Amino acid sequence: MKDDVHKNFSNQYSPRFGEIAVNMEFITEKQINETYVEQIEDDVSNKPHRFIGDILFENRLMAKKEICIVLKELLKEDSLG
Repeated sequence: MKDDVHKNFSNQYSPRFGEIAVNMEFITEKQINETYVEQIEDDVSNKPHRFIGDILFENRLMAKKEICIVLKELLKEDSLG
């Protein structure tokens, strides 16, 4: 059940998280695409669902501060929507 909630949230926000992170030049398009693949492989293998930001942090591609900046921008955009 918890994984379903994470997946639903992730499906809504992950593509935009990646787009914002790339636009802010925290990561490259190649890095976000590899991260999406890792997330999907986890899901297909029935491993616990991980958010894109968590994977990027675990792989040392983004710092917590950068993830927070992206999340603030993402949630700001969502509140405008």
